[in-house]
Amino acid sequence: MQKDITESEKLRGPYMRLLQWREKHITERNFVIVLALLVGILSGFAALLLKLIIEEIASLLTAHVSITQGNYSYLIFPVVGILIVSLFVRYVVRDNISHGVTRVLYAISQKKSRLKVHNMWTSLVASSVTIGFGGSVGAEGPIVFTGAAIGSNLGGAFRLSPRILMLLVGCGAAAGVAGIFKAPIAGMLFTIEVLMLDLTAASVMPLMIASVAGATVAYIFTGYDVEFFFSQSEPFVTSRIPYVILLGVFCGFVSLYFTKVMNMMERTFGKLKNPWVKFLFGSVILSSLIFLFPPLYGEGYGPINLLLNGQFSQIFDGSLFYDYRHDVWMVIAFIGLIILAKVFATSATNGSGGVGGTFAPSLYVGCMAGFFFAILINTLGLCDGELSTKNFALMGMAGVMSAVMHAPLMAIFLTAEMTGGYELFLPLLIVSSISYGTIRIFLPYSIYTMRLAQRGELLTHEKDKTVLTLLKMDSVIEKDFIEVHPDMTLKEMVGVISRSNRNLFPVTDDHGSLLGIVLLDDIRNIMFRPDLYRKMRVSKFMASVPAKIEVGESMDKVMKLFDDTNAWNLPVVEKGKYVGFVSKSKIFNSYRRVLKHYTDD
Repeated sequence: MQKDITESEKLRGPYMRLLQWREKHITERNFVIVLALLVGILSGFAALLLKLIIEEIASLLTAHVSITQGNYSYLIFPVVGILIVSLFVRYVVRDNISHGVTRVLYAISQKKSRLKVHNMWTSLVASSVTIGFGGSVGAEGPIVFTGAAIGSNLGGAFRLSPRILMLLVGCGAAAGVAGIFKAPIAGMLFTIEVLMLDLTAASVMPLMIASVAGATVAYIFTGYDVEFFFSQSEPFVTSRIPYVILLGVFCGFVSLYFTKVMNMMERTFGKLKNPWVKFLFGSVILSSLIFLFPPLYGEGYGPINLLLNGQFSQIFDGSLFYDYRHDVWMVIAFIGLIILAKVFATSATNGSGGVGGTFAPSLYVGCMAGFFFAILINTLGLCDGELSTKNFALMGMAGVMSAVMHAPLMAIFLTAEMTGGYELFLPLLIVSSISYGTIRIFLPYSIYTMRLAQRGELLTHEKDKTVLTLLKMDSVIEKDFIEVHPDMTLKEMVGVISRSNRNLFPVTDDHGSLLGIVLLDDIRNIMFRPDLYRKMRVSKFMASVPAKIEVGESMDKVMKLFDDTNAWNLPVVEKGKYVGFVSKSKIFNSYRRVLKHYTDD
């Protein structure tokens, strides 16, 4: 009787034929170029959709707010948005989708660059509701997560190797950043500096194509205007360089404050086990801060545009302090408090159940910090003439982003691309470099990598550790060692040695548990003495092992064990049971093979 053919079996035939046709007619290099283009286009549309939904929700909710007084609706909107997202994540997604960039880094480091299918849309939906309703976070982290998931799943559908999946994850992330900011160069640099994807001749072209494709989609559907309108009405003069240097140091310390408080708040929310307690605690903080400081509502792109165009008095719109908008000291105090409060608002949004990133908040804080620095210097009369608050606000964006993300090149080019402020390239370079150098004195990791570094799960920028993650434990375990037992005599041991081509022998008990090892060099002086054959037993001359490797251990940890013990061979066990040995020579041979494949151009 013929079995019923399921729908999946019907599809499997054409699918397998497609894979075979691709492998036969299209080389891997050319196919990666095609996939990079496709990933770039899809990620560009995802960025476009995310921005559209956020703008529609925000404009609908804030259309009737009062400009001249406080608005109690700011106490309600963020809470409603986070509640909707919390329920969506808990009952629909049923997976943690927060901290998108960190999760992409984790996937590259620990999961062979594999992301779940739902990641292609769930963070997009959750973040659009979170930000649209007033959550004080950015959309860039979620779009990076979405783009990376598109690249990972598209590559996985064609059964590509982890090496190619890693590249496609980078392509999706680059296209997401390029699409949401209209900044293709910054998209590429994000992948290189933040995701720490090694740049090789084979990866340049796919990354460039994906990034340009993502930005092109944005240009086609939203026009050629830059993300933030900036008109440089005051030229930069070299006499201002000392103040630019001071701004770089200031931005470095602002970034240090931002990162430290963010980690402190994450630990605080982590101690709250009840999700409803987290929701209430975070919602109270967020809604209260937005009510007092309306510029904290959403991504904050509106206030950034105001400061970049010198319209700082409008920063008071919709607040309780509207009547003080012409008092310069009130402006300074208001901006200063916003700088301090933004990190609490961002942490509260994510900690209470919202979904968003820290990318836009770092831009926001940088803009505020640059403006605050310039207007304070001007008000105190510490400069001959006046510093341009517009120019310094722009420079501050690059400074804080550079330090928070540990990505100075990306910060420079992103700031220039999304504002058109190329004429300020030199001061942008100075501020970004000094800010980055300042925070590196105190923090070796970025706000994204710090979470993984604290758990020992960080993949660094070094290519050797990148390649180690591509090695599989099963491929380096050697099992041709003859086991011996502690009650065996020296004569039996000599018989085992005669049959083996190894100079190392694992000692196991009747249950297969590893008790120790016998090294040929350790018994060479007694193995030719017949008078000891029946007197000496393995238990007398066996040695303990310097360390044991558990099955499933990461290759990075395995290499650390070799370094710590100075051993050349280490046993592999599974719940104490002997499995085999791993040798340095085997790892080095596999490493060279994978490295050659990984860097093959």
